[in-house]
Amino acid sequence: MDAFAETVVDAINEVSGAHPGHRAAHAKGTLMAGSFSAAPCAAELTSAAHMQGDPVRVTARLSNGGGDPGIPDYAREGRGLAVKFYLPDGSKTDIVGLTLPCFFVRTPEDFLEFTRARMKPEELMPEFLAAHPEALPAIQASLGADPPESYASCAYNSIHSFRWTGPDGAARWVRYRFEPEAGERSLSGEEARARGRDYLQEDLLAREEIAFRLVIVIAEDGDLVDDPTVAWPDERERVEVGRLVLDGPETERERDRDILVFDPTRVTDGIGLSDDPILRFRPRAYSVSVERREATRAGA
Repeated sequence: MDAFAETVVDAINEVSGAHPGHRAAHAKGTLMAGSFSAAPCAAELTSAAHMQGDPVRVTARLSNGGGDPGIPDYAREGRGLAVKFYLPDGSKTDIVGLTLPCFFVRTPEDFLEFTRARMKPEELMPEFLAAHPEALPAIQASLGADPPESYASCAYNSIHSFRWTGPDGAARWVRYRFEPEAGERSLSGEEARARGRDYLQEDLLAREEIAFRLVIVIAEDGDLVDDPTVAWPDERERVEVGRLVLDGPETERERDRDILVFDPTRVTDGIGLSDDPILRFRPRAYSVSVERREATRAGA
């Protein structure tokens, strides 16, 4: 077992509480089924199978950021959209996005320190932020944003960078962004509370369809591709490369002992990983969380 990854997951559990059978983070969420159709330009930018134009089936999960599955939907925190694409050859690839513009820390070691500071924020967080000012933009975005009107009215950023290689061999670094076709809208805290503890989940399941544009943001020379705490400038080129449509709850996955994992390092030919330490660490933490979820379900 990966001792450091276990320590990180234990720390997350100390902040949110241990909730057997649930994910350590993004514990409260809803699975949806749907499809993704790439735009014609996507095949010119990457040889990835899901970007060649034919629709592919997806499973998506929209979630709140914390590790408590009982957290109210009006809590001020980041939201997530994770998408699993089922490719024609039977393989899969994932994209994971957050409503934050960037991440809190640069390394897994800093993440552990940040998580421990969250256990005693008044005592430990000032010292952490003095040493890690790069954490402030993500913290401010997480705590300062108004609650969303709907999961369907949020934009979700990949945080990490990926190398797209086209059929001509040309390569470029990109970040993903899912933009809601319904537009971005939020509520006041009072309005969100009036809608109830589970208003985001209820709204999602009441909709016949929600849709997002998948946009890639293309890096320029000098943009940091290995540092998730740095958002690229707004003027970077953006290309719409596809449309994600979610049209109902996913009822086939996470039944019985099925464990569903959305892992942004699960890429396919035509897409490569950066050396971002947080990105590279994710599978290690997921493995610990999955093993604990499996143990809980096996004993059920």
